[in-house]
Amino acid sequence: MGRRLKFRGESHHKVDGKGRVSIPASFRRVLEAGDPNWTEGLCPELVIVYGDHRRKYLEVYTMEAIEEVDEKIAALPRGSTPRKMLERLFNGQSMPTTVDDTGRIVLPAKLRQKFDIEGEAFFIASGDTFQIWKPETYEEEELVKTEEWLDEFPEDFDPLILLDQKPGE
Repeated sequence: MGRRLKFRGESHHKVDGKGRVSIPASFRRVLEAGDPNWTEGLCPELVIVYGDHRRKYLEVYTMEAIEEVDEKIAALPRGSTPRKMLERLFNGQSMPTTVDDTGRIVLPAKLRQKFDIEGEAFFIASGDTFQIWKPETYEEEELVKTEEWLDEFPEDFDPLILLDQKPGE
């Protein structure tokens, strides 16, 4: 297996009255690369996980990334509570879809209402997934969390140093 492309960046996109929203072009390349069935001229498939009542955003998985999650869930004992709950969160509370030939996906009314995404959506990369937020929710909650976390460190702190720490340090 070759090097897996990662999602990178953030952007705002208009959501029309039918729930159609453009996927950032660089994100589309990653979706294509992460869909084993995709070839030039086809529309890449993806899975949107909307999850439980505590989740405040949509998480979009490439086909490869969601298959990796499915394999880990399948490795848990059949009938165990963790397996049943994870199947519910990742299989039940999710929706497969495709990027259309204009580079858009449709967010169903149910999901737009659950996350109050109307008019505009905020996209942010998260490695092998990306998230779709109501812009105000992201700014009020996640951006604040990041800033508070960084404020715990000295002014000259470089977050890259965390990559060299051993677990538990």
